[in-house]
Amino acid sequence: MLLLLHVLMLSLLSGGSAKVVKDFEKECGQFFANGKSPTRFPDPQYRQICQTLNDEVYYATFYNTSNRIPVYSAYKFEGIKNCTRIVKWYIEPQLDDNNASPNMKLEKDVKIQGLGDHQAINEDYKNSKYERGHLEPVFQAQSQGCADATFTLTNAAPQNSSFNRGQWRVLERNIAKNLSNQCPPNMYSFYIVTGVVPGTKIINNRVKVPSHFWTAYCCLDNNKKPHFSGGFIGVNENFPPEEKTVKDLETELAKLYKVESFEVFNYSTEPPAKKRK
Repeated sequence: MLLLLHVLMLSLLSGGSAKVVKDFEKECGQFFANGKSPTRFPDPQYRQICQTLNDEVYYATFYNTSNRIPVYSAYKFEGIKNCTRIVKWYIEPQLDDNNASPNMKLEKDVKIQGLGDHQAINEDYKNSKYERGHLEPVFQAQSQGCADATFTLTNAAPQNSSFNRGQWRVLERNIAKNLSNQCPPNMYSFYIVTGVVPGTKIINNRVKVPSHFWTAYCCLDNNKKPHFSGGFIGVNENFPPEEKTVKDLETELAKLYKVESFEVFNYSTEPPAKKRK
C-alpha cells in the first residue's frame, strides 16, 4: 500500500511538472495581471509554456509552432536587478517530445528525433541578417535566474539588428527605468506583456519574421486596481515605436492579427475615475 501511494505521488508530481501546459492561467497565472492571460488563439499550432529553468518557473509564453515564434511572453517586473547577460540560447524540449524534460535545455543536451519540428533552433538564425530578439528582456528580468531563462528561442523572434540594438533596446530600458519609479514593487504589482505580429518574410524556410514588435504594461495597486498602464508598438525596422493606450494597442493588434478582438490584460486598465459607463 505504501509503495502504491509512493508511485501515485511520483506520478502526480511528474504530471504537474510538465511546462508545456493546457492552461497556463492555472499553471503559471502569477505572471498575468489578476491571473488573466491575454487572448489565446484556439488553433492547434499554439502552445502555452510556463518557462522553466532548473525547475523554477520564471514567466509565461504563448507560442506558435507553425511560425516557430512566440505570440507573446508575460511576466512581472520587480525593479531593475542589473542582471548579467549569460548568452546561452535554450530550446523547449517538450515542444518536440511530450515526454521530454519540463526544463528548457541547450540543444547539445537534448536527444530528440525531430528536434526543431515545432520550434526554432539556433541554426535557423545563422546568416539570416536577423537577431534573436527577446520578448522578455534581460533588463526587465526579476532575478539572475530569470535573466538566464530569457535566453530561450521560445522567447525570441527574428528582429532587425538595428531595431534590436537601437530603438527597441532603448524602449525596454526606458520602461524599466521610468516605471520602476512610478510603480515601486513594495507598493504595486507591475505586469508586462511583450509580443510580435507575424509578417510575410521567412528565414531558413522555417521561421516567420515579425512585422511588428509590441509591449504593454499595467501597474496594479494593493486592491488589484489599475494605477496606470500603457503600451508601444513598432515596425520591425529601426524606427521609434509608437506609444499607445492599452485600448488603442488592443484595437490595432486585433486588426494586425485579423481577429475580432484582442485583449492584452483581459480587463479594463483604465483608472477607476476614467472608466466609461
